[in-house]
Amino acid sequence: MPTPRSILAIDIGGGTQDILIYEEGNPIENSVQMILPSPTRLIAQKILKASASGKNIFFTGNTMGGGPSSWALQKHLQAGLLAAATELAALTFHDNLDKVREMGIRITPRPPKGYEVVELHDIDVSLLRRTIKPVGLNLPKAFAVAVQDHGFSPQGSNRRFRFRHWEKFLGKGGKLAALVYRKPPPYMTRMQAVQRDVPGAALMDTAAAAIWGMLCDPTISGKRDEGFIALNLGNQHTFGALVQGDHIGGIFEHHTGLMIREKLRSILKRFSQRLLTHDEIFQDGGHGCAIDPFLLKKPKFHWIAITGPRRSLAEGLGYMAAPYGNMMLAGCFGLVAALKATDQ
Repeated sequence: MPTPRSILAIDIGGGTQDILIYEEGNPIENSVQMILPSPTRLIAQKILKASASGKNIFFTGNTMGGGPSSWALQKHLQAGLLAAATELAALTFHDNLDKVREMGIRITPRPPKGYEVVELHDIDVSLLRRTIKPVGLNLPKAFAVAVQDHGFSPQGSNRRFRFRHWEKFLGKGGKLAALVYRKPPPYMTRMQAVQRDVPGAALMDTAAAAIWGMLCDPTISGKRDEGFIALNLGNQHTFGALVQGDHIGGIFEHHTGLMIREKLRSILKRFSQRLLTHDEIFQDGGHGCAIDPFLLKKPKFHWIAITGPRRSLAEGLGYMAAPYGNMMLAGCFGLVAALKATDQ
């Protein structure tokens, strides 16, 4: 389907939601651009406010990303207050509803009497509409959204489950075009939830959107044929990829909170030489590493392109990406670029 003239691109991370209203034919630098707190941080604020008021909480709405909201809920329960949730909302906190119950959350379709209602969504369309209305803008009909989806894993490690998804991607050729979903896999429940809230939205993983966005920087795109390491240092996750041409030939994923500069330097050096192992990353608390030695031509990838809100961890280790002069919107630029490149 042809790329629509106007696209609302939203890159949802653990700290921020980065927003771009793209208008075909206009300079992208003049587009409406916003950096707002991430949806999970906004939910965390509501939970903490309810806790401070001594109110019990009922979660409704959709499945969404956790992190700050889950941590705020833990504090709420530790304070002796109560929480309940619909099944769909409860999956935000764990894929196994028995585990949710063990946390102390009651699963029920309706709010118990007197409970503060908190509605969960990764995409809050009404909030976005209210945000841009004062400046005379309307929301585009087309949405492109990036989220990090661990996949549905009620039993076992969600880190392992997520990384098996990346291994499957590499096993099928690691094509950049395959990172765009019009219909996400059924096990990607967070992406499925986004499409329930915004039917027809195109979807990508946040790491994938970052790579596509980095390629919008002319300096980085000039390294595409010879190959380079793409490094995305997000607020919660660190993602590295061996990129060459239209393919990715290797991936590692870790948690940014476990990173220090020297560890990162060592990981990047061995990743470039294809010496980094899955067990090394997983045992250190990360997701893993997978490298296809046959897909890419060059034996080593020396040049490193860096993006993400925690990029200061890699200061001096490579080139700092700045697509269209704005690093924080790299994921949004990537969403638009990927949609335009994969139009059928």
